[in-house]
Amino acid sequence: MFTRILIADDQEGIRGAFRLILDAQPDMTVIAEAADGLAAIETALRVRPDVVLADIRMPKADGIEVTRALAETGIHVVVVTTFGQDDYVRAALRHGASGFVLKRSGPTLLVEAVRAAMSGDVLISPQLTIGLLRDSPLQASPLESPLREGSLREGPLRESSGRDLPGEAELTEREDDVVRLVAQAKTNAEIAEKLFLSPGTVKNHIASIQRKLGVKNRVGIAAWAWHTGRAHTP
Repeated sequence: MFTRILIADDQEGIRGAFRLILDAQPDMTVIAEAADGLAAIETALRVRPDVVLADIRMPKADGIEVTRALAETGIHVVVVTTFGQDDYVRAALRHGASGFVLKRSGPTLLVEAVRAAMSGDVLISPQLTIGLLRDSPLQASPLESPLREGSLREGPLRESSGRDLPGEAELTEREDDVVRLVAQAKTNAEIAEKLFLSPGTVKNHIASIQRKLGVKNRVGIAAWAWHTGRAHTP
């Protein structure tokens, strides 16, 4: 079964690049495009995609307005943007966005954001998550559940089921190193280079850490690391 996607961006080149990336996936298909926010809303309501990728700044209606307009429709909106200000992230998530991804994050994260939205997760580019977590510990990881107004407050870190994530976990020394670098928004390749490991070994470490922490992916690891003070360089 294909995930049906609408791409909304006022730059034709960006829309074309995203289409190439997403149509290359075996489980995704781009069914429509829109060059402004109003057209995105109208087209989404007409063709009913599963996911809308919406630029934060578009003519007629911005990505946050698109998110707000589609909030009660069952259509997932992932905001994809060049601009990474924390205020944009919070506003988008407050209005029900299913993700916030920087365009420079690359094709892998774009695809992961679409899949996360379809599975009910909220994916935020790691670079943005760091800024949010530095400002305030999260009661709910931005990857595990949508951030609603008032959710940025002191309290235990929880996963989407409501179960407290561990304040401490039995990680190996190497896993501790990987956690710290994930929290600093390093890619698998960068972690591998830093720790003199293969990318495949890094991927295995991350999978092990996710199991031990009960989180679903790397931004959940980053949330836990910042919450427990493990994100800082020793």
